[in-house]
Amino acid sequence: MISLSGIKAVQARIAEIQEEFGIPGSVKGKPFQQALDEELKKTGAVPQEGTQAVESPQKTTAAQAAQGTVESYPLADSSLSSLVQEASAKFGVDSKLVSAVAEVESGGNQASVSEAGAIGVMQLMPDTAKALGVNPYDEKENVEGGAKYLRQMLDTFGGDVKKAVAAYNAGPQAVKEYGGVPPYRETQNYVNKVLDIYQ
Repeated sequence: MISLSGIKAVQARIAEIQEEFGIPGSVKGKPFQQALDEELKKTGAVPQEGTQAVESPQKTTAAQAAQGTVESYPLADSSLSSLVQEASAKFGVDSKLVSAVAEVESGGNQASVSEAGAIGVMQLMPDTAKALGVNPYDEKENVEGGAKYLRQMLDTFGGDVKKAVAAYNAGPQAVKEYGGVPPYRETQNYVNKVLDIYQ
């Protein structure tokens, strides 16, 4: 459940991140807050009048898309698919892997911001985006940043996809400490979801 106070906290964090990256407070001519509110209303993440909280929207899974139980697979979006293909080629990462990570991270939604402050399609944390030299609010740079980070994790773990995906979620240090996927339920579930889509 997403509470109104939780949404306000996320919005406040977004404003801080915008200031840190020097991003204008507007999206396509609209004040950023207005654009965000409209996006949240579309996804059902903003409580309607008279309610305290609503369920967060469920992500589309590849299995649902394959069975035709949803309207479309998010990464079937041609512009996003092109960005994934370009970024994958640029950093020498399998585009299917980048797509799988994007699907599990955000469902391919650039407007997605996690409670922890991870931004966009590849859910880049602000510090990670800064280290990668990308603007996480720009979809093209966000996808490139995610592909670049995956390349770094693959290189760190000798091309081991499972460890690289675990490191994308939990950080490389945790993977090194445990010699593989850390025993965190979230990370284990994450790795399984990504590999299910990827394979």
